[in-house]
Amino acid sequence: MAEQIKTRMTAAEFQQLPETNLPLQLLNGEVIEMNASALPHQDVVGNTFVLFKLKIKEFGGKAYVAPVDVYFDELNMPQPDVIWLAPDSRCQMVGTERLSGAPDLIAEVLSPSTAHIDRKEKFHLYEKHGVREYWLIDPRDELIEVWQHQGEGFVRLELFGVGETFMSALIGHVEVAALFAR
Repeated sequence: MAEQIKTRMTAAEFQQLPETNLPLQLLNGEVIEMNASALPHQDVVGNTFVLFKLKIKEFGGKAYVAPVDVYFDELNMPQPDVIWLAPDSRCQMVGTERLSGAPDLIAEVLSPSTAHIDRKEKFHLYEKHGVREYWLIDPRDELIEVWQHQGEGFVRLELFGVGETFMSALIGHVEVAALFAR
């Protein structure tokens, strides 16, 4: 995904933009428009969404896949790749248009051109606003880095590869291979 356009505005102005099929998000007051995702990226996003939907049967909640706007504050409205909301989530739907507040679990699938945004800007945004668990998924190396919010910020649980499982504090056991199935 290559960044195309960067424009500064507030969330109120951002919400007035016309609908588009391209990923469009507001980060630190800057509108970032990107090209469509590569197919391997979409495969991992789809697999992660399916995993979250299956976990709803066991844990309840809701799952969403990009593009969905998440309002954090007047300068930040990202579109995370995949979101899971616990049944008692602080993140709420605003009509049928967007979410408001920190989702419980966010998974971002890394792309070469946007990994720095997911690892820095979004990481700090999600940490600051209290996202309970953050997954950084690398489709090229088939790795997932899991961060859990403890106290004032994120604590790295571990880096997991295919053939491994880990315990999500929110959705239980996760088999890493399921995220990279072709």
